Amino acid sequence: MRIELQPKPIVYFDGVCNLCNNAVRFIMKHDKKQRFLFATLSSDAGKNAMEQVNKGGRRIDSVIIYYRGKYYTKSSAVLLAFKLLGGAWQLLYPFIILPAFIRNAVYDWIGKNRYKWFGKKNECTLPSAEIMKRFVN
Repeated sequence: MRIELQPKPIVYFDGVCNLCNNAVRFIMKHDKKQRFLFATLSSDAGKNAMEQVNKGGRRIDSVIIYYRGKYYTKSSAVLLAFKLLGGAWQLLYPFIILPAFIRNAVYDWIGKNRYKWFGKKNECTLPSAEIMKRFVN
């Protein structure tokens, strides 16, 4: 029996973070083929994804992308999103050659300050019915 992997990338994000919500809106706007699916980290699917990436003592509380049977986090997830968007956005993917500790230091610095710089909501925004079709539970 063959196990079918999720064919579409799933972006797990902080649903109360304004920066994260704007990033999701950006992806939706530029994802003309509607390849991406989404879930907040606080959803059951998001909690499961965090549980998977936090195995082995790591503590990841960031954007996560699940694609082709693998979880991508932090700067690797962001760069993969640009690559999968295609077009001119994929020209940002070559930054993947920078060592992860450098890329993730920048990611962590932005992440540490994201609420201060961009603000946050008290609760997740409820998307429209059309957008909800692209969310997983």
